[in-house]
Amino acid sequence: MNEQKYIGRKLSATQNLRRELQEAETGDLRLRRAIIGLSLVGMGAMAAVSLFQTGVIKHLPDPPLKDFDSDKVNSSDTAYALGVPDGTLSLASLAANIPLAAFGGANRAETQPLIPLAAAAKATVEAAVAGWYFYQMFAVEKKWCGYCIVGAAANWGVAALSVIEAKKAWESLKK
Repeated sequence: MNEQKYIGRKLSATQNLRRELQEAETGDLRLRRAIIGLSLVGMGAMAAVSLFQTGVIKHLPDPPLKDFDSDKVNSSDTAYALGVPDGTLSLASLAANIPLAAFGGANRAETQPLIPLAAAAKATVEAAVAGWYFYQMFAVEKKWCGYCIVGAAANWGVAALSVIEAKKAWESLKK
């Protein structure tokens, strides 16, 4: 059992995990917390898109710029091509980043290296998909969606941050 002394008493593995996740200030945990924050921001944007794409709301407000038309972008054939609105898929995918980032203790790159590697692989694929959708806005729809830009930026940020811990995990596996 993974136990550690803490102010005169032993901590269980569960108590130690809770303490690490809530209180430790390692570089990897700061990155993982940033991943959680970026994912939540992206989820907020994709929640609005999901509400529109499923008919819960009828309009997505845009900045007062002529090249923005979130309703058009999110009603495009591309947005429904997989048989489900893409905003709902993006929302679920961003939500999945949160337990992945929260899984394991402060030194999981060494003790559970497959978790950061899987998280980085997932995030990298999603960043590429976000890039493809970003291109679709520009090249096909000829309009921009602010919500989609926020979602894409969140995916790109999550991927960039995930790769940092994954590099440590990869090095740990090579030892």
